[in-house]
Amino acid sequence: MKQKGWNMSNLGRTIGINVGSISSILKGNKVMSVDQVDRVTAVLSLPAGYFYENYIQESMIEATPNWRRIGPFLYRCAELNKLDCVLKTVTILLEELTYAPLLFDVANDFFKRNWNDSAAILYDNVARCEIRQHSERLAFCQYRLFTLSIGDDQIQNFKAACQFEPFVERLDEKDQLDALKDLANIYRSLRRWDKVEELAQEMGRKARIQYFSKHRKEERMQEDLATSLPLFVYIAYSNLLLASVWDARGDFQQALECTYAYADLSWVKETDPETLHWIELFQHWAQANSYVNKLMAGDQSVLPDYVALIEGKKEIFAELLNIMEAANCYDINVDYILEKFESQILFYEYDLNSDLYTQQVIPEQIARLYYQMSKYYFNKGMYSQGFDYLFESLEKYTTKNNNNAIINCVGLFESFKEYALPETLTQYQKFIQRVWEKNEKEADLYIGSY
Repeated sequence: MKQKGWNMSNLGRTIGINVGSISSILKGNKVMSVDQVDRVTAVLSLPAGYFYENYIQESMIEATPNWRRIGPFLYRCAELNKLDCVLKTVTILLEELTYAPLLFDVANDFFKRNWNDSAAILYDNVARCEIRQHSERLAFCQYRLFTLSIGDDQIQNFKAACQFEPFVERLDEKDQLDALKDLANIYRSLRRWDKVEELAQEMGRKARIQYFSKHRKEERMQEDLATSLPLFVYIAYSNLLLASVWDARGDFQQALECTYAYADLSWVKETDPETLHWIELFQHWAQANSYVNKLMAGDQSVLPDYVALIEGKKEIFAELLNIMEAANCYDINVDYILEKFESQILFYEYDLNSDLYTQQVIPEQIARLYYQMSKYYFNKGMYSQGFDYLFESLEKYTTKNNNNAIINCVGLFESFKEYALPETLTQYQKFIQRVWEKNEKEADLYIGSY
């Protein structure tokens, strides 16, 4: 005010606060709102959030916390991604456990707004408060922490799945089905088929109980569970997951039986547009996967029909992976197929807010596709293309921290090493050096954590 030559009226007009409030604030009789702090900060030409540490001190430590004031402050901290302020605010509030339900609701709202880092802080701290309560709120916090922690590193994903799995049974019934589906897809991306089978069977069992009890005549008046997907979808999806388990184990007949199970949805009673959409999807998947089962069993006659079926699809990595595995297994020439889909093979983007299948299973399929394409080109004597795709596969598996797959790639390279050009050998040596250094660093971190 001295620098600008302002009195309280000038200041009030500039920042949009009445003179009475300005007077009370300057005398220390009133704690500012976060909106008022932001207005003053802007007038001073300072970065947004510049005074937030001071604000926490004045409004929560030197004064009694007031939720009407602190709630908007938390939202503003999350919006600006000031995570230290979010953590400090939550830690102070949770000295009184009565704030836990309020913070849980805020965490859910942050999650919906994709303020994921701030949401994770709230879920983690609320879960710590609930740890002795064995509550649904604790289980749901663990579910959200699980979904928020899933990333590229498959070792960390495995740890996250193991940590969350014991909480599934504590969730509300409507959330259990989604949790089982998400866990199954994580284990599917890890190729842990024993866990996929276990979780798929449990999801199918729970969904059948809920679906058919809903439609029993004497229970028709009961309130429907507000699941994120129609109940019958979980039943069909459990069979789709089981088909993938049997396919991975090489039992293509059993896989085909599971495929027929999710193709036949004549028992579904609903006829609304969403139901019809899902039925159409499952029938399309069943048609495609029935071709795959026959193809992997050695029936090459279905290949043209399978290719025709996938034409026009935006994302076809799973389908191309099936084709390449069959080509390598039965020595099938699929050059014309690779040429047809060339533009789709090396480019794919997905929405960061997509489901766990899209985030985890598809990238794993892409890495395996490139590995299979490398084998295919090596076996045809097209070594340059083979090494190119092998390096693509190695890069993706390294990002995902999948050491078993990296070892397979190294073994494939060594098998055809004599055909590598000097620059290819140099590229490989640099890559392996980088992988080794990364593993050494991570090993030191793990040792230091004990």
